[in-house]
Order: sequence, then C-alpha cells, then structure tokens
Amino acid sequence: MVSAGNRGAARLRGQEYDIVLAGGHVLDPETGLDATRHVGIQGGRIAAVTTELPAARETLDVSGLMVAPGFIDLHAHGQDSESYRYYAHDGVTTALELEIGTFPVARWYAERDGRALINYGVTVGHPGARRALLRHDQSLAGAAALGDTSRTWTHGTLRDAELPSLDTLVDQGLAEGALGVGFGIAYTPGASRQEILHLFRVAARRGVVCFVHLREGGRDPESGGSVGALQEVLADATATGAALHVVHVTSMGQSDTPFLLQLIAGAREHGLDVTTEAYPYTAASTGIQSAVFDRGWQDRMGIGYRDILYPPTGERLTRTSFQRLRRTGGVVVFFIIPDSIVRLALADPLVMVASDGISAHGHPRLAGTHARVLGRYARDSGALSLMDAVRKMTLMPAQRLEQTVPAMHAKGRVQAGADADLTVFDRVKVLDRATYERPAQFSDGIVHVLVNGTFVVRNGASVAQVYPGRAVRRTP
Repeated sequence: MVSAGNRGAARLRGQEYDIVLAGGHVLDPETGLDATRHVGIQGGRIAAVTTELPAARETLDVSGLMVAPGFIDLHAHGQDSESYRYYAHDGVTTALELEIGTFPVARWYAERDGRALINYGVTVGHPGARRALLRHDQSLAGAAALGDTSRTWTHGTLRDAELPSLDTLVDQGLAEGALGVGFGIAYTPGASRQEILHLFRVAARRGVVCFVHLREGGRDPESGGSVGALQEVLADATATGAALHVVHVTSMGQSDTPFLLQLIAGAREHGLDVTTEAYPYTAASTGIQSAVFDRGWQDRMGIGYRDILYPPTGERLTRTSFQRLRRTGGVVVFFIIPDSIVRLALADPLVMVASDGISAHGHPRLAGTHARVLGRYARDSGALSLMDAVRKMTLMPAQRLEQTVPAMHAKGRVQAGADADLTVFDRVKVLDRATYERPAQFSDGIVHVLVNGTFVVRNGASVAQVYPGRAVRRTP
C-alpha cells in the first residue's frame, strides 16, 4: 500500500513536520515492523516512519510506549458524542455501525459531519428499511430502530410482490454511500429466507459486503440453531457472489463456535469471501423486548433467568422481573459464552476484534474491548501475540472494507502515506476498567490517540473541543 522506513524522511528532508512521535515502538501488522521508530505527521497523514529524528513544530517523546494504527471497530452501535469519547479512550479511531446499519443513510452521515471526535460510517440496514416499508416510518436511526417492538414490522411477512420495494430502499441506501448491507435477522424473524436472498443479490450487484447477525444462536435440533443459521447465509453468499461478514461469532455459536469457525474456514478455502469477528467477553447484550427473547430462549441459549443481568440495578433476573422488563423494555446482559470459547476465537487467525458496543452504561464492551484484548488476553494470558492482537483490530478490519472503500487502504497501518490515525499505549499498563457493574469507565494504558493527525486523547486525558473525525463512505 504505502512505504515504510526512511523513504518518507528522505522525500521531505528539510521540511518541518506538524508533529513527531519520537522513539516509540512501532507495530505495523502489514509490513511486520516491530521496532523503535520516529513517526512524522504532516497534514493529517503519516509522512515518515524513520530511524532519524526529523524536525517538527512539536516533538512528543513516546519512548517506552507502543505506537499502533488506530483501532477500527466494525461493530459499533454507539454513534453519539459520549460513545465516541469512550471509544477513543479504548484506542478506537474509527467506529462503524455495520451490523444493524441505518435507514435512511444520507441523513445519518449529515448529522455527524463536522461534529465527530472519531471517524464514523454505516451500512444501509435491512431492519430500518424493512421498518420504513411496513411502518412507513424513517424516524429511528441505527440500532434505535430495534427499540420499536411493534411486531408488525419485526414478525410480519412480506409478500413476494413487496420484495422489490425493499430491494429499492436498500439500493437507495447504497446509492447514498452506505458501506454495505447490515442484517439483524434474529431481530426480524418475519424475514423469510427468500427476503434475505433478495438483499444478498442487491449487495452482490453493488459489490458490497453483507454484515450479518445470524437468524439464530445457540442450539435448536429443529431449526439447526447457529449452525443452520450460518449455513443459510453461506448458501446465500454462494448463490449470489456477495461477500459476507458474520458478526459476533462467539455469541451466536456459543459452545458450537468451533464448528462455525470450521464452516467459515472451509468456505474461504473454496473461494468464498467470508470473514468474522468476536468480542472478548463471556456475556452478550441486547434489548429484552427483542425477538431474541421470544418463547424458547432458555432452550436455545442454554441459560435461565439468573444468567441475565439488568445493568441499571445490578440485579439478576427472576421470572417476575423478566416478565416485567419484557413489558417495559430495557437492555440486559446475559452470560452465554464460555471463557474457553472466547480464548479460542481470539486466537483464531480469521477472527477480528469488534466490540458490538451499544452504550457506555450497559455492557462493558463499548468502553473496554480493545484494552481487554491487549491486556488480559495478549499480555497476561498469552492467548495471542501482541502483534496479532493489533492486527485483528487494525489491518484486518481495514482489509475487510478496502475493496469497496478505497479510503480504507490508508487506515490500519503505520506507514508513510497512511492516515494519521494512531493509538499510543503502554503495553505494561493497558487494561480494561469497565465492568458489568460499572461499565462506564475509561480503559487504562491508552496514553495518546490521534485522529487524522489531531490528538483526541493526550497523556491519558480527553482533549476538548476537537472534532477531527471524518466520514468513511463509499463513492457509489
């Protein structure tokens, strides 16, 4: 993509950079660079990665710290200013809402233009488009659409004659620059297999990725559970040629995650463009009124009421409190993933890291995912190497998108010519502090974060009144 080493310094010799990060240990997964370097930044881009200390208007000593590409989160529902702040303190410089997406798309981008701390982007969402078609309402953006628990749009079935209208709405979102097509099939059980196949065809025609929450998680002898749900979308991808990304594979597969990973690896070996991701927690989180908790949830997920936590009160649910919250609503945390499965997934070379963060006041994954992987799983337990951990949250997410979004070639790297999205962390101190009881806590050890060459975190503290985030958007 872009060159590293001293070529940038030679090209700009005698020129003064805006900023130099001096003496840090650079990790660049694409080139394998794992050594002390000086990083020169000019005009929002990395101008040089060099062994010679160049002149700059500001030189910041980062010796003893790791300098990595800014983390890219492909599964970030929290798309407000508060969430962006927590993401930044976890090292995230690009937060993308790709699973549920939104509808309409142009308005979503316009609302963030010039107001974002970090980079942002979105898919066109099948849920939002389906709701617009059946409810004639486009007022709820992103994952907020799932807060409408009217069963007319989640459980209603589209007639064959209505499918082209849905296709048109999704195609409209792609024409407005959406990064792909997002599916939350488990939240829209009324969506037939034919409906999903129709939209895979739209994605294939546009050459974009389908980001999919599978139709079902866990085990179900009748439906096939998570295995059958994965086989559905693998077949759709095969039949249409669409690229596929399966979200949070561990919360879908649970104990069957190794089987899902085998299916994905086998599909890739036979030429299918399919990828996946996971977050480093044993608990999932979603709205309790959603279809995920429809009749039979205990058998599907292998859990009971006591395995569900309601974060606002810290209580574990009972039958009575579960029924009450199903009526009134709320986001819950539920423990369904064995720690051995979390470790297995993070160690798998095909699995990216993504938070599925919804709110900093619900599940700790929004505030702590990336520091948790670096600290608990890479450094402390050795489940994966530090370079592999960085690769899974930088280069791999960039590569997932760069075929359809060329701008992603300039992200996920510490190389001359790349965007100056950088995360500087202390490998000894980096650790998540967010817990299930107190999820709204910044991570430790994330020292500096730059977005397009502007500090958004400096010396571990938030930088106020800066909005360097830019839209990540396709050019149709």
